Amino acid sequence: MSGQWAVGKAIEWPTVFLWLVCWGLWLFVLFVLPLVSMLLAGVVLTLVLVLQSSLSHEALHGHPFLSGRVNDGLAMVSLGLLVPYIRFRDTHLAHHIDERLTDPYDDPETNFYDPAVWAQMAPWQQQIMQLNNTLLGRMLIGPLISQVMFMRGDLREMRQGDCVILRAWLIHFVSSALVIGVVLTSPMPIWIYLICCYFTMSILKIRTFLEHRAHQDTTARTVIIDDNGPLAFLFLNNNLHAVHHLHPQVAWYNLPRLYRDNTDSYDRFNEGYNYRSYAQVIARYFVKSKDPVPHPLWPSE
Repeated sequence: MSGQWAVGKAIEWPTVFLWLVCWGLWLFVLFVLPLVSMLLAGVVLTLVLVLQSSLSHEALHGHPFLSGRVNDGLAMVSLGLLVPYIRFRDTHLAHHIDERLTDPYDDPETNFYDPAVWAQMAPWQQQIMQLNNTLLGRMLIGPLISQVMFMRGDLREMRQGDCVILRAWLIHFVSSALVIGVVLTSPMPIWIYLICCYFTMSILKIRTFLEHRAHQDTTARTVIIDDNGPLAFLFLNNNLHAVHHLHPQVAWYNLPRLYRDNTDSYDRFNEGYNYRSYAQVIARYFVKSKDPVPHPLWPSE
């Protein structure tokens, strides 16, 4: 199903253009929009930060340039402040080993727990994780939970001598200091900027909420949400997630046509793990869990 799409271009100009728009909008939101409306500035800033996260995802997969170093350079400054780009890159590429998808230990992006670990949790911890398993909970407390667990894991690795992770965080601290320095010179208060960073993660949780399900067959674990609305654009068509996992070398703007050309094949490939739109996902799971927290196919002992 890859064919002509497997050959990348030297420069993917639509992605380059979007990077320029993203950075330009960021400066516009910081220095101009607050003079018009702080509320409007906060809303637009959140959307810009979501877009930059999606562009960073493109960068780690080899877009828009053939040079990985150039792509990394584009994304190295994380405007959203919370996650170092290098750590995002390394953990996400580990996540793309499809045989590990939903594995409570080997998939860095899974929300499933080992049933044995789940059974040892205190009732209040289980209640929090069950709330986090609804879309509303994932958006409200999910960013906090994932950030704490992510940083705790990295801190543990650094204490054990992992210099690669330490270097990633040091680079992130320097780049974040630059971002904060720019914000402090703008009319936007830093506390509003930080709130927008949290809201950014909340919106991104919509994308990741049901990207993968527990299934015996690796190919059937990844979703397709057949959406072409605002969220699909902000996520750079990563709603066609099964297509992306099969062809991460394909640029975001080519994913819809690739899917349309092979719809039946992809739908068979992931065994019908499809939704019509994000509206359907939100309506169905906003206050309802899609999956149990303990991995339903994992041995309990």
